[in-house]
Order: sequence, then C-alpha cells, then structure tokens
Amino acid sequence: QVQLVESGGGLVQAGGSLRLSCAASGRTFSSYAMGWFRQAPGKEREFVARCLWSGGITYYADSVKGRFTISRDNAKNTVYLQMNSLKPEDTAVYYCAAGGNTASPSWYPYWGQGTQVTVSS
Repeated sequence: QVQLVESGGGLVQAGGSLRLSCAASGRTFSSYAMGWFRQAPGKEREFVARCLWSGGITYYADSVKGRFTISRDNAKNTVYLQMNSLKPEDTAVYYCAAGGNTASPSWYPYWGQGTQVTVSS
C-alpha cells in the first residue's frame, strides 16, 4: 500500500517555474514506477511524465518534453516534477501516481489528492 501527498502547486506567470513534490509512505516506494498526470477543467486526465523505479529511465508527453523533468529520491520516498517555461495551457490539477509503468492513468492503483497549478498569461 502506498499513500501519496503532492505539494508545490500555485500561481505563476507564463515563462516561470514550479517544482512539484510527491511524498510517499510505504516501505516499498522504491519498487514502484511513478507518474505525473494532470487534469484541466472539462478535460480528461492526461499523462505528463513517468519514471521507473531507479529514476534513470524517464518518459514525457510531447507537450512538456524539454520543459519538465521528473526525478525521484528513493531515500526520501519522494518524486519531483520540475516545470520550467510554463505556459497557460499547463494550467491543471497535477496528480502523482504510483504502480503503473505506462502512460495510461487506468493502470495506476495509487493516487495523490492533486495540487493546483495555474499559469497566468
């Protein structure tokens, strides 16, 4: 069982940066692939980034590639999403998820409560 708590969201101007954190409980955190997803109002939840258990292999949605970076610190049971060059279209609730090694949210059994990111133009 893994419990996830996101933090770091907020309001930022276009071109700015934010770093999201996802703190996980559970002794088996290091064995899980981790992902970040987002959901804008009226839209489906979409894949943003994911990394395997070691953090060395990462995948990104085309819309964020080159701007966002996912990383993890297994010693701290934490996964991060560094977001640079933010755009208004990045505005969404961002969710951390664990357990699914895929871009499909339906394969992730564990989810955080989400953190709001708002990018003003």
